[in-house]
Amino acid sequence: MTSMNHQYLAKWFFSDAEIQKILDSDQAKDLGNSDPTLINMRGTNKNNSTELIDINQKGFTGYILKVSNPGRVRVAATRYLGEIGERAEDIAAVTGAVAVINGGAFNDPQGNGSGGHPQGILISRGRLLYKDSGVSTYDVIGINQRNILVLGHYTLANIKRMGIRDAVTFGPFLVVNGKPAITHGDGAWGIAPRTAIGQTKDGTILMLVIDGRRIGSLGATLKDVQDIMLKYGAYNVANLDGGASTVLYYRGQIVNHPSSPYGERHAPSFFIVK
Repeated sequence: MTSMNHQYLAKWFFSDAEIQKILDSDQAKDLGNSDPTLINMRGTNKNNSTELIDINQKGFTGYILKVSNPGRVRVAATRYLGEIGERAEDIAAVTGAVAVINGGAFNDPQGNGSGGHPQGILISRGRLLYKDSGVSTYDVIGINQRNILVLGHYTLANIKRMGIRDAVTFGPFLVVNGKPAITHGDGAWGIAPRTAIGQTKDGTILMLVIDGRRIGSLGATLKDVQDIMLKYGAYNVANLDGGASTVLYYRGQIVNHPSSPYGERHAPSFFIVK
């Protein structure tokens, strides 16, 4: 049910009501907004290191990138917003980024990968590049001026007041203020390629990608993502756009295996490490 093209398989065997009941029973709980005051930023800017760690578990493989200085992390957007997205290596070439992962939601009803139309909210370096019309509250995965990862449901006034410099929209939030959101079931999104971003209590940013839909790595559940991030000390974690969008560019190359049959997917937004 979380794939774009294969929902009909479930509907062959179950009614819409039965499917929704199953999904609702296992979903991540909404734990509210993260509290930025609980993150201790002292000393984090003194170390500019990055570390790439292999993730190898039963059923899937992937990578976690540790970024010691959260001030190096921001959101970058396609230069052709509203028309077409860009690939991770394109973003790296333009911005000079050392690392790039895919970011927030976008509208792609035909699944053709054009990737130019974001959803929710998109903020880059303090500039509001896009917001959905007709809504008052946005699901925010952002970074504030103190380089703290902020997760929550905020109005534009809240976003400005909190000094959120970079943000995208996706979900669910998997860990909020140290508490896991999935305590029953696996998150109800099945197994798939995954991308997530998190931050430890000392400010270190964690970027996770899990390969899927291929021999040797079928994919991970949201619970898998949550548990991996907790293992590496994450205090706040948000799920980002996964599936065919999942990509990690690091030091001149794509290090994971994007699952799109058309090759690496074009997207409107990315988290980058400068």
